[in-house]
Amino acid sequence: MNLPVRSQRGMALLAVLWIVAALSIIATGTMRTVRTESRAIVQARQQVEAQALGDGAIQMALQALVANNQPLTKATLTEIAYRNVTMQVQAMPLNGLIDINMAGLPLLERLLSVAGGLPAEAAQATAQAIVQTRMRRDTRGGPQRFEAEEDLLRVPGVDYDLYAKLEGVLTADLQGSGRVNPLAAPVEVLAVLAGGNTAAATQIAMARDAGQIGVDTTALDGSLLDASVSRRVRVQARVPLADGGYVRVSRSVDINARTPNGAPWHTFRTAVRLEPRKS
Repeated sequence: MNLPVRSQRGMALLAVLWIVAALSIIATGTMRTVRTESRAIVQARQQVEAQALGDGAIQMALQALVANNQPLTKATLTEIAYRNVTMQVQAMPLNGLIDINMAGLPLLERLLSVAGGLPAEAAQATAQAIVQTRMRRDTRGGPQRFEAEEDLLRVPGVDYDLYAKLEGVLTADLQGSGRVNPLAAPVEVLAVLAGGNTAAATQIAMARDAGQIGVDTTALDGSLLDASVSRRVRVQARVPLADGGYVRVSRSVDINARTPNGAPWHTFRTAVRLEPRKS
C-alpha cells in the first residue's frame, strides 16, 4: 500500500535531517583533527627553530671558551643573545658529574641512596650490579662499558623511575679517576658527596659560585674528590618557547680535540629535551 504523499515528504525530510546531522558531526571531527594537527605542526616547527637557536648559542659559548685559552674549572652560567632570543647557557666540566663507568662502589652506593632514594641495602645491591654489568667482557675480551647514561637501564634493579632521578648527575664519557671535582659539580652531586646533607651542599655551591677563594669542602667525603681539570665539557642552552616552555639543547664536547673540518673541539654527544610549561 502506498504511503500518503505527506508521509513520504516527512520521511524524506527526516532522512535529510539525519544526513545533515551526520555530515555536521563528520565536519566537526575533521575540523578538530585539522586544528590538532596544525598545533602539532606549529609546535614541531618551534622546537626545530629552538634547537637551531640553542646550537647557535652553544657555538658562541664554545668560541668564548676557546678564545679564553684557559681550562674550565667550574660550572658557569651566562646569558647569550642570538637572533634576538636571550638564552641561558651553562658550561660544565664533565668531571663534576658521576661517571658510571669509573665510579667506585662507595660513590655508586651514595648516588643510589641520596639521589635515587633507595634504602641502604637496595643501594648496595644495585651498585654491585652496576659494577658487574660494566665489567662483563665484550667479544674482544675487554670490559663492556656503558656507552651512554641510558645504558644504566639494562642493569638489574634500575627501572625508568630510578633512572629519571639519576640522569641529571651522570656521565658515561669521562674516563677519568671515577672521583668528582667539587668545583665543577652541580648542587645535586655535592649533596651526594655530602651524604645527603643538602644544606652543606648548597652552602658550598653558593660560596664557589660567588668566587670565594678556598671554599670549605670538609663536609664532603674527601675520598670521592678529585681536583683535576677535564678537557671534556657539557654545554647546555635553555631556549624559551612562546607557550612558556623551554627546549634544552645539550652538547658534550672535547675542547682540545680538533676535527677534520678544522673546528677546535669535537662534539661526541648531543641531546634535545622539551621542558613543558609549569602549570
